[in-house]
Amino acid sequence: MNHSDELDLRLATAVSVARSAGEFALACFADLGALNIRSKGVQDMATEADLRTEQLIREQLLQHYPDDGFLGEESCADYEVREGQGVWVVDPIDGTQPFVSNINSWCVILAYVEQDRTELAVIYDPNRDELFAARRGCGATVNGSPLATTEAMSLADGLVGIGYSTRVPPEAALAPMTRLLAADGMFHRCGSGGLSLAYVAAGRLLAYYEPHMNCWDSVAGALLVREAGGCTNAEVESVAVMQHGSAVLAAGKGIYAALEVVAGVR
Repeated sequence: MNHSDELDLRLATAVSVARSAGEFALACFADLGALNIRSKGVQDMATEADLRTEQLIREQLLQHYPDDGFLGEESCADYEVREGQGVWVVDPIDGTQPFVSNINSWCVILAYVEQDRTELAVIYDPNRDELFAARRGCGATVNGSPLATTEAMSLADGLVGIGYSTRVPPEAALAPMTRLLAADGMFHRCGSGGLSLAYVAAGRLLAYYEPHMNCWDSVAGALLVREAGGCTNAEVESVAVMQHGSAVLAAGKGIYAALEVVAGVR
């Protein structure tokens, strides 16, 4: 089997696993009172559903691909980099705070990274039964239909997602929001950076900026945006990015320069 066919099979597996994980997480979401919930830090929650969903994903992926690496949000402390090894990068429930607040803006994220490039991306929103998928060089889809980023040229033409992480000071988000409003734009925050990036790929958001994202939140969505014709700075270029995360900018081509100004990098 050639490498292209192998990637097609991996994508089909990732889609199946994401749907299975989403169905499990959705059942947990319907019975929030039965979950154990703990705090990992300020505005950073984890639930029994996160742990069990990640375990389900890991078991199913490694059943098919036992030699692959696995980097999940809930088990990231166990991650070890092996040279030349393909790695699944997973957030079992991106948007845990909305999840525990009974708000349906959360999703399941899977990406496959090989030789410092994101080859495959799947983001599944079980609440709307929307599955976003991409393979590098082959375009991006939602439920099988092609995705395209916005053709807008002005920040005034729609909404820009702004994310925030307590890993950076408040000014890292407040200053970009001020610049966005001054440019006649408007911000949006749903609580899931992965879902926001999928919405950029779908043209629903003009752009998305977050001053710091972990790789399990960002690499899948970044591939979706690029394969949908947009621009992003989010590349898996080093072990440091994989382990420590980075700022993320993503937008339609006509908006990206304006987003750089909003983010303060231009």
